[in-house]
Amino acid sequence: MTAEIISGKDVAQAIRAELAKEVAALTQARGVIPGLVTVLVGEDPASVSYVTAKGKACEELGMRSFQHTLPATTSEAELLALVDQLNRDDRVHGILVQLPLPKQINESKVLLAIDPDKDVDGFHPVNVGRLMIGEEVFPPCTPAGIQELIVRSGTPTDGAELVVVGRSNIVGKPIAVMMLQKRAGANATVTVCHTRTKNMAEHTRRASILIVAAGKPKAVTADMVRPGATVIDVGVNRIGFSESGKARLVGDVDFEAVKEVAGKITPVPGGVGPMTITMLMRNTLRAATLRSGGTPGPAG
Repeated sequence: MTAEIISGKDVAQAIRAELAKEVAALTQARGVIPGLVTVLVGEDPASVSYVTAKGKACEELGMRSFQHTLPATTSEAELLALVDQLNRDDRVHGILVQLPLPKQINESKVLLAIDPDKDVDGFHPVNVGRLMIGEEVFPPCTPAGIQELIVRSGTPTDGAELVVVGRSNIVGKPIAVMMLQKRAGANATVTVCHTRTKNMAEHTRRASILIVAAGKPKAVTADMVRPGATVIDVGVNRIGFSESGKARLVGDVDFEAVKEVAGKITPVPGGVGPMTITMLMRNTLRAATLRSGGTPGPAG
């Protein structure tokens, strides 16, 4: 029986409708309009496209969007000065410096310079620490989106065998931590597999929830999946071009084969991707609510 498709596009749309109401309520009650600033250094086409999408999402939700586009020759000192200025700007509740940065700029130094209470990407060490102890303010956007997909698909998580393939700081490690927390939508028994894991298929076949963020096309095949499992494919890999001339995107899961084994599965594109910006909007709303003295909803 073919797996149920978990549409990230549909889930993201539902969450954005909820956020729009919350933004309107905050503005009416406290006169606060959540503001997100994006900082782009250089003109990388993928980064430009991503930043544009963030601005559009802000507009749709009734939020303010600010953008600073700097030349690729910008110095580290100039960027740090801008971050300092934005930290002190009361109109700005969330700061996002688009990565990667040019080689003359130390990314870690820039991320450390962002006020943790405006770090809506959730990458500052303070926010990583908050995540680890279960008191996160701004959960990283892609892992937060993954958790929403699992929960809203109706997949039980309490006591579930959950396997994460990949140990990156952006996806693998944080989603593992989030899913083992003692709370609703988590409480899973978590295993993390990586490039040094022996007999990986033995681990993945145990999983009732399998999250794949390996960074390799078709890293997980049908024989590695437990029948009926929920499979979340985080990968985005370009492997040539379609007949229309557009880049062909595939995930880290062999979708066509795995969908005949899994119970539920996310597609690529259209799965995890649409959730990331939506979670960024949620974090920005949380930042604005907290700064105005309000009480935001749960972080994850």
